[in-house]
Amino acid sequence: MKFSEIEAASWEELRPYLDTCLIPVTGLTGSEQPHEVTAALERLRDVMDWIEIPFKGRVVTYPSFQYGRDNILSQINEICHNVKLSGFNYIIVASADVELPAEYIPHADLIVAASEFKEVQGAEASAEVGRKIQQMWQQG
Repeated sequence: MKFSEIEAASWEELRPYLDTCLIPVTGLTGSEQPHEVTAALERLRDVMDWIEIPFKGRVVTYPSFQYGRDNILSQINEICHNVKLSGFNYIIVASADVELPAEYIPHADLIVAASEFKEVQGAEASAEVGRKIQQMWQQG
C-alpha cells in the first residue's frame, strides 16, 4: 500500500495492521540519461513488487530516496529511526542498484538488495524475500 492511499481519518484504524514500512532507494547520481533513469526505476519497481504484492495488507511504501549512493546511507538510517518513532514496528529498505551495507543502516530491520538475488529471478526471488520478511516478523 502506498503512503498516499492512506487517509488521515482511517490511519488510526489501519495502524495495527500496517506495521511495516518499505523505504525504496533508487540511487541515481544525476548523470544518467533519461532512458537509464527509466531502466533504474523499472528495476526498483521489480524489487518492490517482491514485497508490495504479497504483503499488501501489512506494508506501507514510503517515497524513494532517488538521488545519492554511499553518501545517503546515514540519511536512510536516520529516516528508518524516525519512521520507527512514528509508530512502524519494522522497516525494510530495498534497492535494485545500490549496495546497502547493514552496518550503515542499523535502524533497518531488513535490507533487500537485488544484488543478493543474482542467482534467482522472478518468483524465486520473491519467495526468498517473502521468507526473509516472515522471519523478520517472527523474530520481532
